[in-house]
Amino acid sequence: MQPIVILISFGAFIATLVGGLVAIWLKDKLHLILGFSAGAVIAVAFFDLLPEAIGLGKNYYSIMTVTSIVAAGFLVYLILDRMIFLHAHADEHDNLDMHKHDSGGVLGAGSLSVHSFLDGVAIGLAFQVSVSIGAIVAVAVLVHDFSDGINTVNLILKNQGESSKAFRWLIVDALAPVIGVTSTLFFQLPENALAIILALFAGFFLYIGASDLIPESHHAHPRFMTTLMTLLGAAILYMAINMANL
Repeated sequence: MQPIVILISFGAFIATLVGGLVAIWLKDKLHLILGFSAGAVIAVAFFDLLPEAIGLGKNYYSIMTVTSIVAAGFLVYLILDRMIFLHAHADEHDNLDMHKHDSGGVLGAGSLSVHSFLDGVAIGLAFQVSVSIGAIVAVAVLVHDFSDGINTVNLILKNQGESSKAFRWLIVDALAPVIGVTSTLFFQLPENALAIILALFAGFFLYIGASDLIPESHHAHPRFMTTLMTLLGAAILYMAINMANL
């Protein structure tokens, strides 16, 4: 069992890394990649995280409770984004903008990295239940880890970060699922706790996609193509997640 899990965690590392490198190489087309990333992030929230949270929490919480936690995650991220991490520390407008961009990128990339860690935890815990369930979860994770790598890099680059900084965060994000899988060899997380965590991150991702990536992808660029890329990102993730669950 352990060799299979280790191999899958290595696959998650490669998928995340390749996705991020593609984003770095194509940074001149960043608005299109951002549009795709926005759709992918929102799709992961709606079609992956939220259903998983409801499924895991159905024996412990009502659907209203789970969706309320999603809303709480959205609002918590809003507060962090606008009042804490992006709080003004300079009088000049340019310095304020630079502080906002840098903090926003780190906050978003950090959130995605924690999510990738939880992806690894989900794989490990699923294999603790059964090989078949573990395989389904693993396929779903591998499918959107490529997009996670793109999203992590995009959040740094579009917030005035350098490629070297984006690459460092990409390595963090790529290693996160490996660490998550490894950690499950030493503990078992109750389903009710995992449901809460997934619901919170669904709210985080909805905020990142709707309030950050979508507006940025449309800024000073043709809206038809960026909108098309957003729909494409959501559609591809929707189909991939559904195929993984067959």
